[in-house]
Amino acid sequence: MADIEQILGDLNKDSFVSLLTNIIGESKYVQNNPPDLIPEEDRVVKHVLNSLLPYSTTTGGGPLIVSHVSYYPQRGNLIVEYPGTEQGKILSFVGMHMDVVTANPNDWVRSFLSFIFSCSLVKRVAFRLELFSLKFTTFELLITIEEFDPFSLSIDGEKLCGRGTTDCLGHVALVTELMKKLGETKPKLKSTVVAVFIANEENSSITGVGVDALVKDGLLNKLKGGPLFWIDTADKQPCIGTGGMIPWKLHVTGKLFHSGLPHKAINPLELGMEALKEIQSRFYKDFPPHKEEQVYGFATPSTMKPTQWSYPGGGINQIPAECTISGDVRLTPFYSVKDVMSKLQKHVDDINENIEKLDTRGPVSKYALPEENLRGSIAVTFDEATSGVACNLKSRGFEVLCKATEKIVGHVKPYSITGTLPLIRELKDEGFDVQTVGYGLMATYHAKNEYCLLSDMCQGYQIFTSIISQLEN
Repeated sequence: MADIEQILGDLNKDSFVSLLTNIIGESKYVQNNPPDLIPEEDRVVKHVLNSLLPYSTTTGGGPLIVSHVSYYPQRGNLIVEYPGTEQGKILSFVGMHMDVVTANPNDWVRSFLSFIFSCSLVKRVAFRLELFSLKFTTFELLITIEEFDPFSLSIDGEKLCGRGTTDCLGHVALVTELMKKLGETKPKLKSTVVAVFIANEENSSITGVGVDALVKDGLLNKLKGGPLFWIDTADKQPCIGTGGMIPWKLHVTGKLFHSGLPHKAINPLELGMEALKEIQSRFYKDFPPHKEEQVYGFATPSTMKPTQWSYPGGGINQIPAECTISGDVRLTPFYSVKDVMSKLQKHVDDINENIEKLDTRGPVSKYALPEENLRGSIAVTFDEATSGVACNLKSRGFEVLCKATEKIVGHVKPYSITGTLPLIRELKDEGFDVQTVGYGLMATYHAKNEYCLLSDMCQGYQIFTSIISQLEN
């Protein structure tokens, strides 16, 4: 077992940082927020290919089998295979996505602290740099606030800063380095090792681009023969459970009127607030904390909450005719997404039939005007929903992941969150041994000033080599 780990060695830090620098340099162009921002994942693919093609059958320089699979222009996926000697013996690293969430450069800053001995208050302003100091008895604390570009890699000691370093371009670079080392050193393995770099993970409004299309075309079928490690979480520990997500919209219809005559209006804002309160109350009765959530260590139970509110506009003295409340359900994997959607629709129908029974806001607030034969109403719609997953805690994949984590990190503490990963529930249901892990930082996931730690990525590489080694037995 040790021989394989010795052959693959440690992560080549210089090569990794160089590759990550190039990849983060493309992050501006792989932001995923349609229709305004459509990523061009092939910009990232280009750098991965530059690293791997010299060790591939494509160039004749090595054993790696590289397949660039595209369903839309400039939006490719990459499947890289290191062949083993035993038919059907396989392991895979999947889920390293080449798109990122958006970043506003004006929001990204770094702060530095230093002490200076002085008796005067200091305040200096320079281009893109502002210095403040707080006066103490014998010295001053100097706070430096500096803006920096999220779309280029910044290095601050162990910190590798930039959009995508944690989620998930850092993992793209990490697994690329693993496959490169396999191609360079050519260890004799029984198992085939496959890496699948995917497009279009951060947004589901456009489909048929990434892993969903690969699965539909059967390109991942052979990965059923061994553990599939989905590399897109954080904090170096096995993530054994994820949540489902149901995006919902509650459209509320009232009656527009002057705000000085509220008794002649049906206020959709008030109706929406009261209706949503009632729907949430029923949701938490229907889907209370599940006993398995403690077994898997979920940080929260299933939740339903609003996250957006919109209305057509109008004057401050005008009660609008309609509004829309949007939000999501985050569902632990022990409940059915279809059951939740069905229950919510039934609750909406019941509230509409009994609209007069809802709580009101003040003596003239009402949701029906019998003299005008008008009633307020609500309607719920759902965008594409996804299911969560509870990983198999008795599988070979989980066993080797835990052993590798304990060996390299020093302890193993699996966790679960109601964040959502695409398609892994479906993969598990189809017979894949899906395990999830990642080596960025949960605290910086989708956040301003995103970063990862080089030392964490080095440990991630060692965990990968330990997994490969263990699975040779």
